[in-house]
Formats: sequence, structure tokens, C-alpha cells
Amino acid sequence: MDSRVGIIIKREFMERAGKKSFIFTTLLMPLLMLALMAAPSLIMLFSKGDSRQVEVIDESGFIFDKLKSNEDIAFVKAEAPLDSLVKNEDTDAVLVIPAGVANGSDGLLLYSRKASSLSLESGITSQVNDIIENERIASYNIAGLDKILDEIHSDVSLKAYRTESTSEEAKESSAGLSYGLGLVLMLILYMVMLIYGQMVMTSIIEEKNNRVLELVVSSVKPVQLMLGKICGIGLVAVTQIVIWAVLIGLMAAFVLPALMPAELLEQVQTYNAAGAVAGSDTGVDPELIQIVARLSNVGYILSLFCYMALYLIGGFMLYAAIYAAIGSAVDNIQDASQLQSIPMFLIIFGMIFSMMAAQDPSSGIGVALSYVPFTSPMVMMSRIPSGVPAWEIVVSLAVLYLSFLVMVWIAAKIYRVGIFMYGKKPSWSELIHWARQK
Repeated sequence: MDSRVGIIIKREFMERAGKKSFIFTTLLMPLLMLALMAAPSLIMLFSKGDSRQVEVIDESGFIFDKLKSNEDIAFVKAEAPLDSLVKNEDTDAVLVIPAGVANGSDGLLLYSRKASSLSLESGITSQVNDIIENERIASYNIAGLDKILDEIHSDVSLKAYRTESTSEEAKESSAGLSYGLGLVLMLILYMVMLIYGQMVMTSIIEEKNNRVLELVVSSVKPVQLMLGKICGIGLVAVTQIVIWAVLIGLMAAFVLPALMPAELLEQVQTYNAAGAVAGSDTGVDPELIQIVARLSNVGYILSLFCYMALYLIGGFMLYAAIYAAIGSAVDNIQDASQLQSIPMFLIIFGMIFSMMAAQDPSSGIGVALSYVPFTSPMVMMSRIPSGVPAWEIVVSLAVLYLSFLVMVWIAAKIYRVGIFMYGKKPSWSELIHWARQK
């Protein structure tokens, strides 16, 4: 690489990487990812609310004796009128069971001094509904009717396995986790390409207005200057991704296991060793075990960041070349806002269809847009967590990198003419004419 290009790259990199905003966002992202990774185990850890004592006024006459207390709700028969209980500051909650609750004419009434919770309300209603249903079953006087209904009841669970080839063992997969990871990775790429691409354009416009470019091009070729700017700003984005990968990898290896409850950690370790949830009678949601296991797998997390870095470099270079050409062709941000509508539309277009691809990774349009260079970074990254054949990724990356080389060549032609043009915003036909000049 020419030493002059290296100087430009270093200058662009140091100017942005040394800012407080860069340091802040670089450190903030891993914390947000840690919160995402730790959310399932934290929900499990803190989902249990405080135990509440519920005073029950049973006007039906048959429900209270069948209510069962647990660690969350303690049912106590009320020994005072409703008004006295409600005014008593020591009363947690009062449940009134009207006489007509069994035939559906009346509903339950719950008076709570503190804000009620979903777990409290669902715990009460589920028990009362079960009691009423059992009473109705008994009223039919059919021997063994409750047993028959229990045998009829079906509660089917589903485990999904991915079979990539006949020679490999099937792997358990989670569509929900893959969908969530795909959206997160896609949004990161969307923001990086949009923000850093516009950063290239803004930098060129500012230097063009200050007449700095006229001095610089006296010692550096316009193409070298453009490449230096693109590579320097791109290096900032790549550095940020690398830092994120290292920090999130360390958090997944050391911080996340420390936050897990012991029972969940044991199940996660079993899952990582066996490749599947041990069983459904563990007391822990199998889906939760799989999610935490994947998010705490350092190798898996780092592989996603490697793919992200590859698509980030290709996608950024492609769009940065377009933004560089636009920045060289105008004198102010207002004129640039009109010309940049096309690359912005392409990025937004890719984001929209990547959401569809994350929901159905094997859909025809998702696979097709994985090979279109303007959409492939976001669409493919939204599909990769669900499992994509290696050859698709290789072809997609090859098309993307060949496309950015062609786009850089076109943008360089526009750039070498545009940086010396002032006072007039060129039309798209003029930009095409500049690109066709030899």
C-alpha cells in the first residue's frame, strides 16, 4: 500500500476512534448484549414474586376448602367483614367469591393494598376454575368422568432438529432464538453501514467546502484519497466489531455463568455436552435451557461475529463507495440528502426483507436476496443463526466483494471529477456520464 494512502487511513481512523462518543458506544453495546444474554436466567431467578396472604370471603360455600396455598399465595378464611379488611393496613389482599360464580353469573373480586400481579391473579383464577370444573363434572353423575377427560386432554410439545446432511447427527434448534439473534445482527449491520457510510460522505463534503481537498490532491491522487477515507473509516467500524466480539465473548464465558441459578447452569452444561435438553421433567423450561446454552457458547458467539465482520467489510465498502461519490459531487448536506435517497432506500429495503428472512430463513425471496450485494449483508446475517449451508455463505460473500470492487472503480471515476466541481448539484445522468469517462 502506498505510504500516502496509509497516512490518510491513519488520520481518518485516529480522528474518529479517539472520540468519547466512539468509546461510549463501544462499551455500551456489550452491556446491552449482556443484558440480552442474561435476560432468560434473570427472569427465571427473579420471576417469583413476594408471597401474599389472601383473605377469602367465600359466599359460594364450597370453593375455599378446596383452595391450596403455595409459596406465592397463602389462602386464609376471612374473619371480618370486607370493609374492615380493606381498611386494615396489615391485609395484603381480599378475595371475594360471589355465590353465583359457579354458574358464571358473577365474577371474582380481588382487593389488594399493593399493585396486583399477573402471577397472583392467574394463580387465583386457575385454581377457582379447576374447582368449578370439577364440581360441574361431578354434577353429571358419570363414574370416572374426570379421569376420562384427563385422558382425553392433550398437551403436545415440539422439539425441532436440523438435519444438514445424512452424515451428520441432527441438531436441536430453536426458531425463536435464531429469529431474535438474526434481527439483532441485522440491526447492527444496518446501523453501521448507514452511520459510517454517511460519515464518509459528510467528511468529504466538509473538506470540499474548506478547500482542503484541493490542497491534498496536489500530492495524492483522488482515487488514493477516496480509498484512504473509506478504509480509514471502515477500520473504525471493524475495530468496534472486534472489541464487541472480545468483550461479549468474555462475558459469555465468565459473567453469564455466574448470573445463572445453579439448576439452570447444570442443565445448560448437560445440554452443551449432549447437544439436547436432558428431559422435560427437570423443572426448567427446555426452550430456556437451549437459549441460555447458545448465548453462553463462546465459540458460537465468536463465529457469529466473524460472519458479521466479513459482511460488514463488504457491505460497508460497497455503500461507502456510493456515499463517497455522492459527497464528492455536492457542496452541502442539503443537496446530498436528495442524492443519498437511493442508497438509503437500498439499506432500508434490505432491513425490511431481512426481517422476513429471519422469520422464514428458507423462503425463496430470502435466499435470492442473500446473493444481491445491496441486501446480502443484512439478509444473510438474519439467516445465519438459523443455519445456512457453507456454500451459500461463500457464494454470497464472493458476489458481495466483487460488487464492491466494481462499485469502488465506478465511484473513483465520479470522485475524481466531482471534487473539483462547485456551485451546481449534478443530476443522475451527469453522474453516469462522469462514471463512463475514461
